[in-house]
Amino acid sequence: MSNYWLITNALTALLLPPTIFVVLGISGMLIAHRYRYLGHTVIVVSITSLLALSTDAGSSWLIRPLEQQSLQATSTEKNKSQVIVVLGGGRTRVASSKGDYDQVGPITLMRLRAAAHLQRQTHVPLLVSGGAPDGQGESEAVLMARSLRDDFGVEARWVESDSINTNQNAILSAQLLRKENIQQIFLVTDGIHMPRARLAFEHTGLRVVPVPSQFVASNDFQLSRFIPNAQSLKNSHYAIHEWLGLLVYRLRYAVAD
Repeated sequence: MSNYWLITNALTALLLPPTIFVVLGISGMLIAHRYRYLGHTVIVVSITSLLALSTDAGSSWLIRPLEQQSLQATSTEKNKSQVIVVLGGGRTRVASSKGDYDQVGPITLMRLRAAAHLQRQTHVPLLVSGGAPDGQGESEAVLMARSLRDDFGVEARWVESDSINTNQNAILSAQLLRKENIQQIFLVTDGIHMPRARLAFEHTGLRVVPVPSQFVASNDFQLSRFIPNAQSLKNSHYAIHEWLGLLVYRLRYAVAD
């Protein structure tokens, strides 16, 4: 297991729900012994925030600005793209009578479905990108290439298996594509992840045509959207992760430039 991956994920977890609100709640309890009003305020804010981000309305408030940056490109832009790059989005462990094995997770599967559909429309080659961040098992790219072949009848020309984050997805994929003199790509990932992924790939010098695989934020007004649920908290966790990542990448690239 990569120490970098482990440390990064452990530190990131402290800044994301639900951990951040648990930490704030405990901090409020400790503060309340000396500063009662401040401590109680911190507790109320942490609980209220946790409940709000556990609703579809709350998570959509975070997600919508990200997804609005991921709109489909024009047909003119699409005609200039030379390859489809699809990014890994996690894998899942499956138990069977023949033993446990890994396969692509649901987010990755949605991305592959969108990439396969686009490939049939455009007939341009595919590159799959994603390593094994935890250092165990097959890389996500290998699993993705297998799923494309077995589930969608599409072959991946390039399999980039060494990256452990979005920045490395971009750098290592660009290195492969430069050998083929490729300058513009279709980039396939979900709408929440697209702004950060697009920023990373454009920083390598590639021109990017975004192809979001799915959108999550809802605009409908229904009372059910204000009922807390686990999926909405998961979506909020993902969105905050992307906002923080986008900030870090912009600062990193600004310094590099």
